[in-house]
Amino acid sequence: MPNPHQRDFTLEPDNAEHLANLAGPFDGHLRQIELRLGVEIANRGNVFRVTGPEAAPVAQAERLLRTLYAEAGEETFDGQSINLRMNAAGADADAVAGVSSGSGDYVPQEVAIRVRRGTVRGRGPNQQKYLHAIATHDINFGVGPAGTGKTFLAVASAVEALNESRVQRLVLVRPAVEAGEKLGFLPGDLSQKVDPYLRPLYDALYEMLGVEKVLKLLEKNVIEIAPLAYMRGRTLNDAYVILDEAQNTTIEQMKMFLTRLGFGSTAVVTGDLTQIDLPKHVKSGLRDAVEVLHEVEGVSFTFFEARDVVRHPLVARIVNAYERRDAQDVATGPA
Repeated sequence: MPNPHQRDFTLEPDNAEHLANLAGPFDGHLRQIELRLGVEIANRGNVFRVTGPEAAPVAQAERLLRTLYAEAGEETFDGQSINLRMNAAGADADAVAGVSSGSGDYVPQEVAIRVRRGTVRGRGPNQQKYLHAIATHDINFGVGPAGTGKTFLAVASAVEALNESRVQRLVLVRPAVEAGEKLGFLPGDLSQKVDPYLRPLYDALYEMLGVEKVLKLLEKNVIEIAPLAYMRGRTLNDAYVILDEAQNTTIEQMKMFLTRLGFGSTAVVTGDLTQIDLPKHVKSGLRDAVEVLHEVEGVSFTFFEARDVVRHPLVARIVNAYERRDAQDVATGPA
């Protein structure tokens, strides 16, 4: 390694259980940090050495290890929790080297959401900004790649609003568009035909409220999960409305949805502009809304990036690879 930078430090107090929790099975957590920051981590007991080609990632790795060690007695770490903490700390080889994350200097007031599974907080500045925007705006857009928590946080906010009686019902909506596949004839009644498209919304609700409570609220029509076409002609008062997979709406459908909002209601629109399943000649209603509504007072936009992904760390690298390819295609133009 040319011109390596090195830091030696000791994690105190010396505790074998905390060290094992920090390092992970077969030092898997340390390898995860090495891969993310582009450094090498070696230790003998609680004495650590971090080596890397740049000073900033080495210093970032030391800060991260010290923070994790301080928390190691309170939580049992796994790969996901290590990844989430690195996201929250902005741990990225490019970011600590000075590349902008696009989130700016704005630090919103933290919003904590209380649901059945515990307290949900934003991981990193973009998720925190997103939750704060939802709490302070009537119409909110969350735009970005898969795995950034757009739908999960929106559903969590909706469940909290319902639990605190700030709204009378939840309406969760998705356009019924096939993801590049021809599914053909689906058996069953209309509800059974559209359920596969709405399954991710059911999954999020089950995690927040539990299956039995969700089924009871669905029976009472307190929670309504429906395809976008069902929204036409309605006015939704005292409701929390979420439109998921909004990149697959047409311009007319997006306008129709946004004009359903009544008094005492909140709307959250989520989508990923890199995964549009509409015919090539049809412009996405989400893309159009971003262009048309960006200066409308009362409407918030939160744009997520690959660094905000809270799934397996490989997902973020996959998203980055596709973004680089798409940027190259734009630069070179059509063949």
